[in-house]
Amino acid sequence: MSDTPETRNVVIIGSGPAGLTAALYTSRANLEPLVIEGIQAGGPTGGQLTLTTDVENYPGFPEGIMGPELIQHMRAQAERFGTQYWTEDVTELDLSQRPFHVKTGTQEVYAHTVILSTGARPRRLDVPGEDELWGGGVSACATCDGFFFRDKEVVVVGGGDSAMEEATFLTKFASKVTVVHRRSELRASKIMQDRAFKNPKVEFVWDSTISEIHGENGVVSGVLLENVNTGETSEFPTDGVFLAIGHIPNTRLVEGVVDTDANGYIQVIEPTSRTNVEGVFACGDVMDPNYRQAITAAGSGCKAAIDAERHLAELHA
Repeated sequence: MSDTPETRNVVIIGSGPAGLTAALYTSRANLEPLVIEGIQAGGPTGGQLTLTTDVENYPGFPEGIMGPELIQHMRAQAERFGTQYWTEDVTELDLSQRPFHVKTGTQEVYAHTVILSTGARPRRLDVPGEDELWGGGVSACATCDGFFFRDKEVVVVGGGDSAMEEATFLTKFASKVTVVHRRSELRASKIMQDRAFKNPKVEFVWDSTISEIHGENGVVSGVLLENVNTGETSEFPTDGVFLAIGHIPNTRLVEGVVDTDANGYIQVIEPTSRTNVEGVFACGDVMDPNYRQAITAAGSGCKAAIDAERHLAELHA
């Protein structure tokens, strides 16, 4: 490590749409941000969008764009205005001192402000076939990928509000949606349950889990269902598997320091992106359990950049 680490105005941790938008705005404000874009922190460099194939709901791309390509465009745009990147994971973040101290495996830096855009990762089943078929019919975002299952049959895994919302949304496209739930009753709110039960396209498989996901030529072809009571297994053909069993925010670096809600999402002081630690801001999926869209993440990245810029102006006034 360097004997005399430099001090930066802004260090952004994470490189999805939120972090890269924050980088764009802070670099255009001549703040020379450093983005520590990560390697494995909850996903690949560029966040969850790099796991998405066609992105058709991001404004400005009438023909759609591949997720990794969109991230590359955003990255290059921020770089054009002076953003610097470290392709490493942050290993230590000390928010108890000013300036803040940020370490990776090989480098360290001090920062007057830190923007947390570490994202969240979908909770997975961890079963055979899941990783190999991710993006080939396995998804955790019906809003993102539902369109591709027009007139096809899909499975939704889960029993909460999110699962019912996903299942109902998917009926706009799919010919049949089968909800697989490990219990004999849903834990979703009554209104969400009623909506799903009344939908003629939605069916239910109770007391069951998916133990394997099968595919042909990289595309989902079916799942292996296992009854949790009897242990019996059965093949179930399907064209897609949508996971709605929650997300896990990537907050390991700030546990016990930055305030989070009951589910681990960073809490910000609305309507700003400020956290309980002065000079630390949060944006994107790490603080958003509700929307989890690229466009909302980008918007929150803009807010964090402007908030950081204003904080620096006060700091140096």
